[in-house]
Amino acid sequence: MDTPYTAEDWISVFSTTTDYEADLVRDRLADAGIAAVVHTQRDHAFNLTVGELAQVHVMVPKAYADEARALIATPAPSDDELEAAALAADPLAPDATTPENEARTDSGSESISLDVPDDDAPAA
Repeated sequence: MDTPYTAEDWISVFSTTTDYEADLVRDRLADAGIAAVVHTQRDHAFNLTVGELAQVHVMVPKAYADEARALIATPAPSDDELEAAALAADPLAPDATTPENEARTDSGSESISLDVPDDDAPAA
């Protein structure tokens, strides 16, 4: 077995050569409460789609790797199941996530502030 791609305390649980496929997997993991980020090695300037320069990884904290792989291996709902869920959904229901949680999911950061920076505060 190949050694998994890692970055600090994160590990790749899924790799592909397309950004949109990685985004779908990341969103599915995030919906299950697993922090995930997309790490692309693609060279977008030249749009290379072969070899190591085409790899797009979905990364999760190492502690969640087994849970993430199990979820990825679970078949996604069918179109009929998705349609039934959409038709049964309450259009007046509150949003499933807050803008802060959505930003944290996209960034992979444990905490993120959406506050306007204080001009008097020293630069970090």
